[in-house]
Amino acid sequence: MSNLPLVTHPSYSFDFPSKHRFPMAKFGLLRDYLVEQGIATPANLIRPGEARVEVLEQAHCPQYLERFVSGAMSAAKIRRMGLPWSKALVKRTLISPNGTFLTAQLALKTGLACHLAGGTHHAHYDFASGYCILNDLAITAKCLLEQGKVNSVLIFDCDVHQGDGTATILANEPRAFTCSIHCEKNFPQRKAKSDLDVNVPKGASDDEYLNIVQTTLDDVLARVSPDLVIYDAGVDVYSEDPLGLLKVSLEGLRVRDRLVLETLRSAQIPVATVIGGGYDIDQRALARRHAIVVEEAHNITMSASS
Repeated sequence: MSNLPLVTHPSYSFDFPSKHRFPMAKFGLLRDYLVEQGIATPANLIRPGEARVEVLEQAHCPQYLERFVSGAMSAAKIRRMGLPWSKALVKRTLISPNGTFLTAQLALKTGLACHLAGGTHHAHYDFASGYCILNDLAITAKCLLEQGKVNSVLIFDCDVHQGDGTATILANEPRAFTCSIHCEKNFPQRKAKSDLDVNVPKGASDDEYLNIVQTTLDDVLARVSPDLVIYDAGVDVYSEDPLGLLKVSLEGLRVRDRLVLETLRSAQIPVATVIGGGYDIDQRALARRHAIVVEEAHNITMSASS
């Protein structure tokens, strides 16, 4: 039986327009798939609660939070958010950042923990963007640092899109190191400045991409000594992802997640994973891609306990 902590909530997936590009059903499908595989069980599935306002305000404008929760956002702001506002969206949005925060705390205790959501790295201090409303990565880093639970955090973002919101929110926080490995010709059009940005050429396939990931991770670990890594394992680098523009195979995804997790655990650095971006009409297939990082974390955990 796996003792890998898995954090999720039933509200992560809710009734959502079927023709919308964002795959809202994938979170529940991911949990169900992991249950079918025997990786998720009642013993290791953990449900977060709603985040307190003071937690969210570590990284976000109070007025922005009020406008979103009350449904007072302008039509232009909602278009930039990319998601139709609803009470169900508010509920999930107030829980998910706490899921990453909880995952990070569990990782500090156990060495490795996975959030079956998260990675909303386009959310900025006072506006939503690119399907991202609240920045769970920045919230978690800010809270852990403020509470003195860590002295340094590395956000290692391998989503195909740059983590622009994370970079801007944490720009003046020297204890948080933001690293984004992303396709150079992709959203957002105007890039922010992370502590380290690595542009992957459009159309890059496994060998080139994996070499970039390994070289970048080695470089970062030579520069900083984090007490915790938050790993955004976006699967939109996959060759068939409609928003990706890279040519990474399924096996390439698995090798990437394995090398990141094994490198960090070999260095005895706690790791909290989030699933990041991934888009597909076939949401069951998408859920299986998101499961790869959890499967690799599970394998590492089982090997360590045997």
